[in-house]
Amino acid sequence: MKLTRRGVLTGAALGGGLLVAFALLPRRFDNPLEPLAGETVFDVWLKIGDDGVITVAVPQLEMGQGITTLLPQVVAMELGADWRQMAVEPAPVSGAYANLPLAARWAPLRELAIPMLSDEADDLLLRRWAETNAFTATADGTSMAAYEMPCRMAAASARAMLQMAAAARWGVAWEECEAASGFVIHGENRLTFAELAAEAAGFDPPDPPPLRPDAPRDPAFVPASDTGQEPDNEDHSTGFPRLDLPSKVDGSWLFAGDVRLPDLVYAAIRHGPQTEAELVGYDLERIAGVPGLVGVVRGKRWLAVAATDWWNAERALTAMNPRFAASRMVRSERLTASLDDGVRRGTGHVIAQRGLGDDGFSPNMALRFDIAPAVHATIETTSVTARLVGGKLELWMASQFPEAARLAAARAIGLSTADVVLYPMPAGGSFDRRLEHDQAIEAALIARELGRPVQLVWSRTEEQAALYPRAPAAILAGAQLTGDGRIAALRLRVATPPAALELGRRLFANLTNWTAKEAVAGRADPLALEGIDPPYAIPNLAAYHIPVDLPLPAGRMRGGGDAVTCFAMESVVNEAALRGQHEAMGYRIAMLGGDPALVDCLQRAARLAGWEGGAPGTGQGIACHRMTRAGATGRIAVVATAGSGERGIGVSEIAVAVNIGRVVNRDIAIQQIEGGVIFALGLALGCATGYDEGRPTTARLADLKVPSLADCPRILVDLVESEADSFDPGEIGVPAVAPAIAAALQSATGLPFRNLPFDLSRAMQAAPAPAPTSPAAADPAMPGATTAEQLDSIQPDAGAAAGTPDQ
Repeated sequence: MKLTRRGVLTGAALGGGLLVAFALLPRRFDNPLEPLAGETVFDVWLKIGDDGVITVAVPQLEMGQGITTLLPQVVAMELGADWRQMAVEPAPVSGAYANLPLAARWAPLRELAIPMLSDEADDLLLRRWAETNAFTATADGTSMAAYEMPCRMAAASARAMLQMAAAARWGVAWEECEAASGFVIHGENRLTFAELAAEAAGFDPPDPPPLRPDAPRDPAFVPASDTGQEPDNEDHSTGFPRLDLPSKVDGSWLFAGDVRLPDLVYAAIRHGPQTEAELVGYDLERIAGVPGLVGVVRGKRWLAVAATDWWNAERALTAMNPRFAASRMVRSERLTASLDDGVRRGTGHVIAQRGLGDDGFSPNMALRFDIAPAVHATIETTSVTARLVGGKLELWMASQFPEAARLAAARAIGLSTADVVLYPMPAGGSFDRRLEHDQAIEAALIARELGRPVQLVWSRTEEQAALYPRAPAAILAGAQLTGDGRIAALRLRVATPPAALELGRRLFANLTNWTAKEAVAGRADPLALEGIDPPYAIPNLAAYHIPVDLPLPAGRMRGGGDAVTCFAMESVVNEAALRGQHEAMGYRIAMLGGDPALVDCLQRAARLAGWEGGAPGTGQGIACHRMTRAGATGRIAVVATAGSGERGIGVSEIAVAVNIGRVVNRDIAIQQIEGGVIFALGLALGCATGYDEGRPTTARLADLKVPSLADCPRILVDLVESEADSFDPGEIGVPAVAPAIAAALQSATGLPFRNLPFDLSRAMQAAPAPAPTSPAAADPAMPGATTAEQLDSIQPDAGAAAGTPDQ
């Protein structure tokens, strides 16, 4: 039998018999949807009630991105339903809802023996794995790519069945019937979906189902370019308002912390410092007199107290003063030293190369970027409710990877995965924080020890202490500029841990954070540095990953590796334009002949912002980025207006032009883009932490400088619709914001901002460097200019600093 990327071929065995790979055939599943009284189930995706309500199952975590509206919208448009009929419910964890595009993207994280056999969404091996392991993870902007077509096909099948039922009553051909606004119509005859649902379920739908000719798109969205008006993102009018909005407004939308069970107790927890810290002592006698205490549960690396209310459990923990010991404590100065040593002298792996790479590389510009560990700063802290009864564990929690959480909880208390039921709950923000599942393990253990249901809620301090931040990085960028300031060659050295591979070992192998780090130490990680190969026509490029071993575990964050690499790349382009005395937008356009759609975004953002060229004193900066996910491409251009004053650094306006192809829901798309911009603003101005003795130096939201309403700039969005495949808007708003703000601040202050988050005092340590008339005229002795030390670190003949690729 020959295994290929596209499938499995059937062939003759050695004895002449036919060999068929039955194990690789798609699995069959019992329908995971259970109808309530008066409901009829159609496929695994939708139910129709005799009251006319159409309920759509959504297998993705709702964390604010609007997926519980988008998938029902797809069903409604394909089915021909009235939006007022639509409802939604979380889908049970099942292989019937496998996220194949994400499984393909994350194939490198699963440590496959032969990755090429399972890295495409239509690979049989990949499908088999994803279905068997109920891989429904929510991440990387793949939800619509994974589920739009299955929802359309399910709705088209149901529509045909409803038409068949109506046609049988009327004695006509079902193909002559139409479905619209919740009715099946033929001439003067019309019947509601509710009247037909029970009968329709008895018909066999055509195979393939009759899809409507046009893919779903927001009918209320008319691009500003078609009206001759400026885009107005204040008007979020759409024919499909969010289904979750009313319940979020009136408070009836339930989160994991809202679950109430008989005999429920509430648990608070203290974690040891990062990493491998063990609990060595606590003062049990000091909690005498604290009311409502139920029990104390000791883990190897944490201590929990349960009480009849959470506040008294937290009080008791504070009084007990748990103490931890570890042989290797995380300290910021150690992180900085390791990254600095890595970026200067470490051996790297080539992860992107074009042209001659760095052969004959002779840089005359070098820039250094330093990125601190960034934290997610979700509004909702980690919460989970657990009940263990009769050998069955029930979990109520928000999870981006529910099957991994089930598996981890089952192993922690010695159950089979079949004995763990996870009820998917929405998240009050995630930004990829809810990919992790430590809380499921802790809640399961606490519930087992106490013998009663427990609701575990991490305090904000514990959220900061135990989360896995976005990995810190140090980046050296060297450019060889021509006499007129163009980039002839570019070399990037990025020192950062292999964070994506590390995440994969935690999620797919259920390893602890330190064993996951050991398993991937020293390995190249292209997913951690996605976006490092830019859209610009730079003839020669070499990008190296120097995997640095840090004691700090790392996790994924909204924007992924693009948010790190775009900051460095776009800052390099802005600096090269400045040194060559070029206008920053035109400088980019000259290198983007192969991507007219991105050029269009740059021009739109410039018009929207009243771009003045980014000259000194204007306080304007520009950046752009391109992302590809699941076969679709998104593009964004950002113009920021910023400056510094009595309150420090401030951003007054951010104008963005975004092309995400076909727009399914304009309202949600703009919300997600605006949300990405605000999230990126937080990362640029704060939302980072240092570490001292394994503890984060920021413990409260106030410490993180999360943007308040007063801090939020005016955000203008030009949403460009095209005929290209729809691209998820959730991630695209993040990467280009920080470099645009950095350029704006440099224009306003004359200071270079090359550290994330931005720090005015650090930028002031170097005097402003005026742009030289020629890039070769940069004075290495001038503060802020290319230094001899920087150039030496990126010279190809500088020994280990050159980052020779591993063979």
